[in-house]
Amino acid sequence: MEVVPLPEHFDVVVIGGGPGGYAAALYGAGAGLNIALIEKNKVGGTCLHVGCIPAKELLETAAVYRHVKGAKEFGIDPGGSPTIDFSVTQTRKQQVIDQLFTGLQGLLKQRKVTIYDGYGRLGAGRKVSVSGGESGDVELTGDAVIIATGSLPRTIPGFDVDGEVVLTSDEVLSLAEIPGSVAVIGGGAIGCEFASVFADLGSQVTILEALPKILPGVDSDAANVVGRAFKKRGIDIKTGVKVGGHTPNDTGGTTIDLGDGKTLDVDKVVVSVGRRPSTDDIGLDGTSVKLDDRGFVSVDEYCRTGEDGVWAVGDCIATPALAHVGFAEGIAVITDILGEPVIPVDYGKVPWAIYCHPEVAFAGHSEESAKEAGLDVVTSKHRWTGNGRALIVGDTEGLVKVIAEKNADGNGGRILGVHMVGPWVTEQLGQGYLAVNWEATVDEVAHFIQPHPSLSENFGETVLSLTGRSLHG
Repeated sequence: MEVVPLPEHFDVVVIGGGPGGYAAALYGAGAGLNIALIEKNKVGGTCLHVGCIPAKELLETAAVYRHVKGAKEFGIDPGGSPTIDFSVTQTRKQQVIDQLFTGLQGLLKQRKVTIYDGYGRLGAGRKVSVSGGESGDVELTGDAVIIATGSLPRTIPGFDVDGEVVLTSDEVLSLAEIPGSVAVIGGGAIGCEFASVFADLGSQVTILEALPKILPGVDSDAANVVGRAFKKRGIDIKTGVKVGGHTPNDTGGTTIDLGDGKTLDVDKVVVSVGRRPSTDDIGLDGTSVKLDDRGFVSVDEYCRTGEDGVWAVGDCIATPALAHVGFAEGIAVITDILGEPVIPVDYGKVPWAIYCHPEVAFAGHSEESAKEAGLDVVTSKHRWTGNGRALIVGDTEGLVKVIAEKNADGNGGRILGVHMVGPWVTEQLGQGYLAVNWEATVDEVAHFIQPHPSLSENFGETVLSLTGRSLHG
């Protein structure tokens, strides 16, 4: 009589090893839980291997190139025009990825997380089958299961991705050389980052955005700064454009149909129209886990699905597709599994960071969304031209904007939103994020001292002006 092996049992089985999944695994293992982590590719997910990390490495390469070109302004002669060896750039990018990947593997091993290589599919009774990888066909069960299967780049009709001319973010990060001309379809955060990289490195860049402005969802004052800066750098921004496909040409590039008889010839097309949940093949038969009409796993505010003992986190649920949001969701779910009090993620107040040049960072309401919510607001904006550190660094494009509730005296009360565009704002958002999430008032934050000279002074000055008094603005 054949003996059928029992499924291996764990406290928690995590399906997917991206930020949401590995954060849950690390946090749970640190709390003493026995964790299984299933990943079909490499732990780290999109963010580490074909997303946040490689994209920002290329953006840093572009920044270094930009700085060297402008070195004469500081009295430093680089000895002619700088040149780019893109193969070295790509090698360095991979070294950064490999170092982080090795570190993540070491952390998981140190915390005794059991990793299974393959595709995980959830069935009834919190049973997860693993197949299609080096771990072979395995069945696992868990007291709890976390679905963290991530996302894939969205595509659009008429632009089949071939990896040669039509690229998504996955392929563009591995280009062997810098194209002469690029069309970026989509003017959101990722599209603007790629447009910024290629423009700095010498490509002729055109952004094609279907909506009336780039960076939809970003406060208009901040988005307008980016638009003006891009145009100054020669980036052509076409909004309200619905592309109608493309026709490869004899030069190895392609001609894009812009409608109304208009066309655009480019060497490469980068399709950057967002991402979709990777939930096409995750099982779910015999469970109460549901997908919505866009393919996202349906969850409540605690990331609980309709199946008892099953949660979902990260890009496979309809929350901001940000690695740090996945981290926060993973931590919250493990806390819930442990039976401890949970504070759900407040998605309206998470930090956002866009690494194009100039950088954009924000948390909380924009002026537009605050007014749409029926709030009576007062705002203050301070540009970088009056900031000593920005002048020293040589980067004065942009502003800091603070949105606050309006008090009876016309001054600012509770801080509702902080929006920054300019030098290193992605590293400056912290105090603005805390102010928004702690529901601090203008008077409370204005009391704190900013170091001088520093970029962070601009935030302090902007808040101070909302008290009705100010120093430099």
